[in-house]
Amino acid sequence: MNNKTAPKGLVDQVYRGLLELIMQGDLKEGDKLSTEQALAEQFKTSRPTVREALSRLRSDGIIASRQGAGTFVTRRPDPDLPRFMPLESLSDVRRCLDFRIVVERGAAALAAVMADDEDMVRIEQALTRLEQAVASNALGVDEDFDFHMAVAQASKNQFFVSVLVSIKPHMEFGMNLMRNLSLSKSGERLIRVQSEHRDIVKAILQRDPLEAEAVMRRHLQETRQRMFGS
Repeated sequence: MNNKTAPKGLVDQVYRGLLELIMQGDLKEGDKLSTEQALAEQFKTSRPTVREALSRLRSDGIIASRQGAGTFVTRRPDPDLPRFMPLESLSDVRRCLDFRIVVERGAAALAAVMADDEDMVRIEQALTRLEQAVASNALGVDEDFDFHMAVAQASKNQFFVSVLVSIKPHMEFGMNLMRNLSLSKSGERLIRVQSEHRDIVKAILQRDPLEAEAVMRRHLQETRQRMFGS
């Protein structure tokens, strides 16, 4: 059995090539992909390289295998994504969002219980700055991060804060991408995003941990949906 790993650069090329076919609509949701051998011939590479690229797409939720039937396209990411990011980064953006869904829902729930008056003021001020950035057609990446950090700080648990600090570059990359996508489309998307932020603040101010957890989870899931269709 050959366990040799394919070179990352070649895997990136096949991953990007297949993703472009899906995003351009050449491969639509429900379409069956060619066999590994056929794809290897198409991309002039080896089957192990194709296999690793397919594994990444499968992990991203873009394709899925059905036993005895083959591999099919399950969803199409936002076709404007290539304008703002290298497609090789797509997996990292999605994984960061998946991680944030797990972590930040807990921080929001704890903030609803532990926040003191200063924390509440800090969260409301962060929301105001974010809304001002949106109103002026700025990207508001710093303001977006500061808002989520204010919620983490209000949890009174330094581990939530440390986690967000440690993944700040990844968060800012994803926020920059999301806000560029939103600005390139109708203003309704940013209005909806801001409504989600206001729901988070409302739940924390009402000291409702279950609702705070739910609305934070929903906000980040909707963010993922807007980018990746899942």
